Amino acid sequence: MKRKDNEKVMGELRALRGLRELGTRFSDSLIHRPHRAFGSPGTPSDYSALVRLGVPIVVGQIGNVVLGFADTIMVGRHSMQELAAASFVNTMFTLVVLFATGFSYGLTPVVGSLFGRGDAAGIGRAVRNSLAANLALSAVLVAVMSVFCLNIHRFGQPVELLPLMRPYLWVNIASLPFLCCFNTFKQFFDGVTDTKTPMYVIIGGNVLNIFGNWVLIYGELGAPELGLFGAGLSTAVSRVVMAVACAAVFMRHRRYRRYREGFSAAEVSRGDVRRLAGLGFPVALQLGMETAAFSLSAIFVGWIGTTALAAHQVMLTVSQLLYMINSGMAAAVAVRVSYFAGQRDYRAVRRTAYSGLQLILAIALTLSVPVFLLRDTMSLWFTDSAEVCLLVSQTVLPLIAYQIGDAVQYTFANALRGIECVKPMIWIAFFSYFVVSLPLGWLLGIRLGFGLVGIWCAFPVCLSTAGILYYLRFRRELGRH
Repeated sequence: MKRKDNEKVMGELRALRGLRELGTRFSDSLIHRPHRAFGSPGTPSDYSALVRLGVPIVVGQIGNVVLGFADTIMVGRHSMQELAAASFVNTMFTLVVLFATGFSYGLTPVVGSLFGRGDAAGIGRAVRNSLAANLALSAVLVAVMSVFCLNIHRFGQPVELLPLMRPYLWVNIASLPFLCCFNTFKQFFDGVTDTKTPMYVIIGGNVLNIFGNWVLIYGELGAPELGLFGAGLSTAVSRVVMAVACAAVFMRHRRYRRYREGFSAAEVSRGDVRRLAGLGFPVALQLGMETAAFSLSAIFVGWIGTTALAAHQVMLTVSQLLYMINSGMAAAVAVRVSYFAGQRDYRAVRRTAYSGLQLILAIALTLSVPVFLLRDTMSLWFTDSAEVCLLVSQTVLPLIAYQIGDAVQYTFANALRGIECVKPMIWIAFFSYFVVSLPLGWLLGIRLGFGLVGIWCAFPVCLSTAGILYYLRFRRELGRH
C-alpha cells in the first residue's frame, strides 16, 4: 500500500513538472510570436528612461535646425548671391557631416554594452580608440573635400559665385577634425546615459554661432564685415569650442574620473579601431543612402518645374523637423538596447525596442496633427506663391503617411545598432532607398504624371520597406539568443 502511495505521489510530481514545462514553453511562444512581441507593452520605467535619454538629444538636434534657419536668414539678408553660394556648399558639405556623424555612432553600442557590465576601464579604452579612428577619418574627409574645393569650378556653378564659395568651403573643411572630435565625445556621453551634457554644449555652440554670425557677417562691434566667409568662420569657431568643451568635461569633471583612467592607460589598438570602424561605416553608409534618396529625388522634381522645386524645399524643411525628433528618440533606443545587451538581458532588449517603437509612433502621429491642420498655410512662411501653397497642401498627405514606416525603420535600425548588428543595414538601405524609392518616385512622378505628389508617394513605400526589413533582422538576431 505504501509503495502504491509513493508511486502515486511521484506520478503527481511528474505531472506537475510536465505542466510547468508546458507553461514555460507556452509563455516563451507568446513572447516570440511576432504579433504579440511587436505590440508587447513596456513598463513605465522603460518609457520614462527613453524619454529621459531622448529629450536632450531631440533638443540638441532641434537646436541644429534652428541654427540652419538662422544661418540662412542672416546670410540671405546680407546678399542673395552669398545665399546662393552657401546653398550649394552646404548641400555638398552636409553629406560629409552626416557621414562623419554616422561613423561616430559605432562608439555608442560599444560604450553602452561596457556600461551595462560596469567596465569603466574598457569604456576609457574605447573612447581613446574611437577618437583615433574619427580623427583618421577627418584626415581622409579633409583630403577629399580639398580636392572637391580645388575643382569646384568643374561642377557647372555660376562663375560669379566661385570667389564666394571657395573661402566659405575652406574654413568649413578646416573645422572637420574638431567636428569629428566632438562627435566622439558626444557618443561617449550618450553611451553612459549622460545625454544632457552634449545638449548643453550644442545649445551653447549654437548661441555662439548666431552671435558670431551677427558680428562677422555684418561687421558689428568693430569687426570687419566678412559676409559669407564670416558665417563660415563663426561656424568653425563654434565647432572648435564645442569640441574643447566636451573634452574639458571629460578630462576635468570628477564624474568621469574612472573613465579617464582607462583612457590614459590605453594604447591605440588596431583591432579596436577596426572594430569601431566596422560598426561605424555601415551606419554612415545607411544615413548617406537615406539622405541621398531624398536629395536625388530633387533631380526628378527639377524636371517638373520651378514651382515643384520650391514646394519640395518647403516639404524637406518641414520633414527635417520631424526627422530630428524621431531620430533623437530612436538614438535613446540604441543607448538602452546596448546597455541591456551588455548585461545579456535580451528580454529587456526586446522590451526596450518595442517600447521605443510605441513611443516614437505616438510622437510622430501627434506631430502629424498640426502639420495636417496647417497644410494650407505652412508654405506662406517661406513664400507667398499660391501655386506653391496648393502643391504643398497636396504633398503633406504622403508626408503624414510615411510617419509610421519612418518610426519603424528608425526604431529597429537603432535597435540593431545597439546590439552591434550593423552590416545588414547596408543592403537593406540600398534596396529600400535606391532599388525601391528612386525608381518608384520616377514612375509615379514622371512616367505616370503625378508630379511632386507622386515622387513623395514613393517615400512611404521605401521607408516602410526599410522598417519591415530592419524589424525582421532584429527578430532574427534576438532569436539566436
